[in-house]
Amino acid sequence: MSEEILININHRETRVAIVENGVLQELLVERFSRVGLVGNIYKGKVVRVLPGMQAAFVDIGLEKAAFLHLNDILNVSNDYLSQVEFHEHTESITEILKDGQEIAVQVIKDPLGTKGARLTTRIALPSRFLVFMPDLSKVGVSQRIEDLEEKERLRHIVESISDHKGGYIVRTAAEGVAEEEIRKNMEYLSKQWQTIQQGIKQSSCGQIIYDDLPLYLRSLRDFCSHRTEKVKIDERETFDKAIEFIEKFMPTMRDRVEFYQTERPLFDLYGIEDEIQKALQRKVQLKSGGHLVFDQTEAMTTIDVNTGGFVGHRNLEETIFKTNLEAATTIARQLRLRNLGGIIIIDFIDMQAEDHKQQVISALEKALSNDHTKYTISEVSSLGLVEMTRKRTRESLEHVLCEPCPVCNSRGSVKTAETICYEIIREILRAERAYNPKSYLVLASQSVVDKLLDEESTSLAHLEEILNKSIRFQVESLYQQEQFDVVLM
Repeated sequence: MSEEILININHRETRVAIVENGVLQELLVERFSRVGLVGNIYKGKVVRVLPGMQAAFVDIGLEKAAFLHLNDILNVSNDYLSQVEFHEHTESITEILKDGQEIAVQVIKDPLGTKGARLTTRIALPSRFLVFMPDLSKVGVSQRIEDLEEKERLRHIVESISDHKGGYIVRTAAEGVAEEEIRKNMEYLSKQWQTIQQGIKQSSCGQIIYDDLPLYLRSLRDFCSHRTEKVKIDERETFDKAIEFIEKFMPTMRDRVEFYQTERPLFDLYGIEDEIQKALQRKVQLKSGGHLVFDQTEAMTTIDVNTGGFVGHRNLEETIFKTNLEAATTIARQLRLRNLGGIIIIDFIDMQAEDHKQQVISALEKALSNDHTKYTISEVSSLGLVEMTRKRTRESLEHVLCEPCPVCNSRGSVKTAETICYEIIREILRAERAYNPKSYLVLASQSVVDKLLDEESTSLAHLEEILNKSIRFQVESLYQQEQFDVVLM
């Protein structure tokens, strides 16, 4: 499978597109007004311990206090943190943390909506081939490296070089890499950790100690692999910095990175802009004629699979099976592209055959195999639902690019003109009982006034006859369909 990484830069925004076999699979957006915090290390102060939630709020200098759960606290007796005893049998967070206590923490989730950032004391420092974990002592190898001999080779290299003052996780990118390259990564991480330790001792609460790389460099570090054929960057200064980074940490990638400079924008050349617009739509068409409907809420995301115009060629069960298979592949791509996380419920069309259900699950797992984000998938339930979770570390594409609709108040729909007409009539009757004015002036949108004077004219005439008062109407061009005012004259 061929892969290309496209990096589009302007003075206020960075966008990174991961393209596999010519199709956009993932899009990362970072704006200078709202830079991601995941990976940053801060010296924080505990402002409130909540025994009932087994959690604490920590001030790290942001607008909202960040959240630290008991499960994300490990080995905080290390000398770079506050001196606290912690054991696996600890039952209450009050045994570990106290109000006003200083502690070094790392952000694992950006602030999402009304929630503050999520923190951990389990510091993790990533490099090209390794992740250094100061709190651990073991060496782990990525599960995506399937060759058992290669796994053992990498484990042996790291264990033989390590000074055993921390643990390492060998990343997928290390597959086939020489010992010398891994040694350089370990030396780099060791120096970085020493700098962070000094920063923790010298910094005051609320200060950032370690700032992760900008998006375009993180993308090179985390996404470049042997499958990556090209990396294209469309801004000269960024390209120069990327080359400097590549030559220092990823020299084998040097020939694959190029500066893109033509009259046609980089994202337009690959059709990325059109794909972004489609990813913001609720409905996704399938090639067969079926379609998917995505509904994203604060609690979860639901995905409904429909046959639509696909009628098949044999029988109903075969039609449903083929639609679900295509849907599974499309859903996997859309989850990555839209960056949907948390609880996800997929409502596949009900299938009778057990082997069909299993094949659909297998297709979904296979399509998600290249996903860089951790996920879990359940079996198909008796209702045809598949429950899955996908780790949420940053906001979805919709939340980054869009804002709540001011017209419908984020409901996703507006009241019909007919409904507003009846609300106006009820408001007039309410005002009549309370104030008994001489006449009425109704201010409303064009569509509502047209409805009142046309289809509802008989009702209005009857109302004026009952009240024995005139009712006039005035179109307000700035009013949305749900807005209206009844002025007492």
